Amino acid sequence: MKQALLIIDIQNDYFNDGKMPLVNPDIALANVIKLQHIFRQQNKPIFYIQHIKADPSADFFAVGSKGAQIHDALLPINTVNEHVIIKHYPNSFKHTLLQSELEKMAIEQLIICGMMTHMCIDSTTRQASELGYKPILIADACATGNLVFDAKTVKARDVHNAFLAALSHFSQVIDTNQYLLP
Repeated sequence: MKQALLIIDIQNDYFNDGKMPLVNPDIALANVIKLQHIFRQQNKPIFYIQHIKADPSADFFAVGSKGAQIHDALLPINTVNEHVIIKHYPNSFKHTLLQSELEKMAIEQLIICGMMTHMCIDSTTRQASELGYKPILIADACATGNLVFDAKTVKARDVHNAFLAALSHFSQVIDTNQYLLP
């Protein structure tokens, strides 16, 4: 089955000096780098999804800001087999070139990782499943943040686990080592 790696929103604003730091983004990044390395070794396509907010005064990922840039640890991007897709919505397929690029390459399966589990990972994984891409979601290569609901804080770990449990109905959910050592 022809695979592509989808790296979603690994951007500076989600790290400690950014405008919207997540919980343990460095752990997720370390696992994303392992996946990137394997896909590069095997000459398989990698898609970097970059969320950009058009409003320069946006709360994070503002157009032209350092925070909106892809994290330096993933650079440089090899232009031969690696592609950057700009998005403006949580769903990486909505109003982007992602699906047409995947179709051009006859991609059958997406390996998904990135940030935030409860938002863009959720939306993109569900859409990938509905489009027939048989997604594999790499749980420890994703990160999220604490959420507040009804004046109560829901810890990032609980948010992450709840969304992974729900997404297991749309994808295979495994850890990096399970993917790398089948």
